[in-house]
Amino acid sequence: MLLEFKRRAQPSRFAQWTAPVVAFALTLLTGALIFLSLGKDPMAGLYYFFVEPLTAAWSLEEVAVKMIPLAIIAIGLCVCFLSSTWNIGAEGQFIVGALAGSAVPILLPGFDGPLMLPLMMLCGFAGGMAYGLIPATLKVRFGANEILTSLMLVYVAELLLDWLVRGPWRNPEGFNMPESAPFPVSGRVPELPFIDADRLTIALVIAVIAAIVVQFMIRRTIFGFSVRLAGIAPRAAAFAGYDANRTVLLALGVSGGLAGLAGILEVAGPIGQLRPAISPGYGFTAIIVAFLARLSPIGCLAAAFVLSLTYIGGEGAQIAMGLSDKMARVFQGILLFWALVADAFVFYEVRLKRAPAIGPSAEAADA
Repeated sequence: MLLEFKRRAQPSRFAQWTAPVVAFALTLLTGALIFLSLGKDPMAGLYYFFVEPLTAAWSLEEVAVKMIPLAIIAIGLCVCFLSSTWNIGAEGQFIVGALAGSAVPILLPGFDGPLMLPLMMLCGFAGGMAYGLIPATLKVRFGANEILTSLMLVYVAELLLDWLVRGPWRNPEGFNMPESAPFPVSGRVPELPFIDADRLTIALVIAVIAAIVVQFMIRRTIFGFSVRLAGIAPRAAAFAGYDANRTVLLALGVSGGLAGLAGILEVAGPIGQLRPAISPGYGFTAIIVAFLARLSPIGCLAAAFVLSLTYIGGEGAQIAMGLSDKMARVFQGILLFWALVADAFVFYEVRLKRAPAIGPSAEAADA
């Protein structure tokens, strides 16, 4: 017997929106089995991962802080993935955006004033966009696979960041520590007003605005229609007169720009300076966020909140239960696996098909 997958002509909308819930429930079940295999209490493990971060004001604030970059990056990835352009290098675009925006206070120490932060954000967006256009150009001009090129560029960005903070951009008054000078007040993202939170900034508002704008762009503009059509039926898009190469360039440009914006908002916000490591893997986790949100920019806000729980919950479980610091990545990977499995059943009919008989008659027919 063979398994045959046949694409459904009209997938159920109800199934599409319940699939992420089912995937999350299966992730909890799988996580419980992993805790049992490690000799740990599964209920305690799941509590530390997904409940305890919501019980204290400080931990809830940290969840929101980690949610912001995840959401902004995932919103940009939705544009790419909807067009069947596979940007796997958002982590590198995040880093380059942080570097481009940080160049303003580092290279212009005398520059100050209200234009400092907007200029940093503009440079961060432009830096991430330029870095995203590299794999886009390679794909358009030479047919290079954007999955490989965007992924390899991540390591180039990481090494560039490490070289800069240990060399030309290292703080001369930082006791030889590998970090840049702290950004001035005018180069820091302001805290959210009317909320008693030291690390939660207006970047949260920017993430919400980005989600609304990109959702409108995808659903109500010609560019958004071309993106969705290129992803669903590329040949139809070509017959309709949409330029596939232009769609690839714009999709990767927008995605890289939003990743770069997330990068500068991170280093100019909670971190306040450049360091050798400014991301715990936001660019890769945002891929899970985008798929869990069903490639909906608005949905990325909720999905990013769920994934940010794994970061804070993983730290709590590491301290309380003596687990590895890699458990957060394990949960993220499991969640992506079940999300893809759920999608397979939503969009495809799974049938059992009898394998063709192999015998003398079949061999004679082949001959």
